[in-house]
Amino acid sequence: MKILMVCMGNICRSPLAEAILKQKIADNHIRAEVGSAGTIRFHEGEGADSRALLTAKKHKLSLADHRAKGIRPSDLDYYDKIFVMDKENHKNLLMIAKGRNINHKIDFLMNRVHKGKNLEVPDPYYGGANGFEEVYKMLEEACEAVVIQLKEGKEL
Repeated sequence: MKILMVCMGNICRSPLAEAILKQKIADNHIRAEVGSAGTIRFHEGEGADSRALLTAKKHKLSLADHRAKGIRPSDLDYYDKIFVMDKENHKNLLMIAKGRNINHKIDFLMNRVHKGKNLEVPDPYYGGANGFEEVYKMLEEACEAVVIQLKEGKEL
């Protein structure tokens, strides 16, 4: 299973989600690959936002090696499941897909916890450190649900 986490710039939410899920997958001895990308390339090559770095460190995760990347059309073929953080990135991803039949691969990450509600993980970029902690909690809960589904052999 290859899973991609997608947000806008790939410096806040999706890197945190990637790090959380990677750790949970390792802890549970699950064979899966996890990556992250943004629907815009504005931050490509940059490290994670400093507040994301601090939040990750607080939870014993590291984003030190993270470098932002923009999603590429080839990613849509490579990954088995693509989780988006919000409606805008869902819309952007469908535009990037340019008619590819990938709707079955794309879902809102929070649907792992609140099935079918398409709840968004808010972008903490313009807020303070508290926003990053709240986002972390949401991502942690959703990633735990992903791991449970993988352990139970359920389709994501």
